[in-house]
Amino acid sequence: MEHSDQVSTMLKVGPAVINLGLPLFYESMKSQGVSTLQVDWKPPAQGKKELIEALSRLFCEEVEKANKEAVQRLIDSQPVLVDICQAKDVIPGMDQNTILHAGPPIVWDRMCGPVQGAIIGALIYEGLAETKDAAKRIARSGDIAFSPCHHHSTVGPMAGVVSSSMYVFVIENKAFGNRAYCTLNEGLGKVLRFGAYDWDVIERLKWMQKVLAPTLKKAVEISGGIDVKNLTAQALLMGDECHNRNVAGTALFIKEMIPHLLKADFDCRRIKEVTDFISGNVHFFLNLSMAACKSTADTILGFPNSTVISCMARNGTDTGIRIAGLGDEWFTAPSGIPRGLYFAGFSEQDANPDLGDSTISEVAGIGAVAMAAAPAIVKFVGGSAQDAIRSTERMYDITVARHRDYKIPTLDFAGTPVGFDLRKIVEAGMTPIINTGIACKRAGVGQVGAGILDAPMDCFEKAALAFAEKGIH
Repeated sequence: MEHSDQVSTMLKVGPAVINLGLPLFYESMKSQGVSTLQVDWKPPAQGKKELIEALSRLFCEEVEKANKEAVQRLIDSQPVLVDICQAKDVIPGMDQNTILHAGPPIVWDRMCGPVQGAIIGALIYEGLAETKDAAKRIARSGDIAFSPCHHHSTVGPMAGVVSSSMYVFVIENKAFGNRAYCTLNEGLGKVLRFGAYDWDVIERLKWMQKVLAPTLKKAVEISGGIDVKNLTAQALLMGDECHNRNVAGTALFIKEMIPHLLKADFDCRRIKEVTDFISGNVHFFLNLSMAACKSTADTILGFPNSTVISCMARNGTDTGIRIAGLGDEWFTAPSGIPRGLYFAGFSEQDANPDLGDSTISEVAGIGAVAMAAAPAIVKFVGGSAQDAIRSTERMYDITVARHRDYKIPTLDFAGTPVGFDLRKIVEAGMTPIINTGIACKRAGVGQVGAGILDAPMDCFEKAALAFAEKGIH
């Protein structure tokens, strides 16, 4: 009787067509008056047999359990600013002849213009060279050891260069006991991290070494430690996503520091000089946030059986990722060019491929994944407020969880997407979104814009195949 009713209903209503995939067939049926439903479907892993087989081995109970535990570490981390010190005194493996850079490993001859420019500036700043040409000769000589920041519990924005005399934020993850480091932010435009190295850049770095860093160091000591996670959570509620927009985070940091600066033994002119510099640089909070995210992400490095991304970084030539369960191994692909807005006089023709360690923000659950919290960011990277919301909503599909402590008001205070899952990325054919500054490809010029792009799929596919070959233990 039930079957008869179904047949009767079908005869009255008429057949309906469900089309999977190419919309051409849907449009053809629709034009003929046929009741049609278009389903946006595509095969997993873009139909690549080898990847589908790899994913079939990785979607298992052991990986699910490992990923849940790994992401809980990311959520439970408690990064606190405990000191500001010279790199040579705190960064593991750092000495006068070592220069750290952003992204995966790279040699001088393959470095992009901004990274080479920043290294030239660092060598002049350190007194190892007096001119650009002398700095280039030293860089090529083999006397300088170039190493990724990530190999030294450190992160660097854009070119990411760290030399021994530079002061760094010292972040301690109070929940797990590990530390991470990042230089202090110079500001926007013609600065070292964007590959500029003229005397204005060097003089600013010297002032930061002699005045800014020692002043803040004293205030941090008086404070007993600044809870960076708390500042980040507040900033997200105030319109930041804490990667390319740090207006609220910087303001909150100044508010936190002023009482301690006033308790320190500095005259009013010095305190004003320091606070004027920070308040005039709305991205000052970025470097502090990056070190906090690094101390968070390092808690899952080497975590057995986990397919969660523990690092995503770019050096202006290559984009590289590391997977929790695969430890220190890098998987790389060529870096892409961001889509975005350019300063007057510049265009995409001037842009260097994407660079910097700041994508540690997305790994820890802020930054581009939280763009819905920062609709005003579209004025800086392009697009609409609705685009920012859609970007965050897409990231829920390729992450493990929603953050307990980082909330997005425009999504009814939903937690930010946290824990990029290698399996979901490859299965969906969708990579993490990145928002970023844009450096000029010519050394010495500096920043020319800001924008967004998707991480290259190739490095994730390589990692999935390597993980499946390694097997689950």
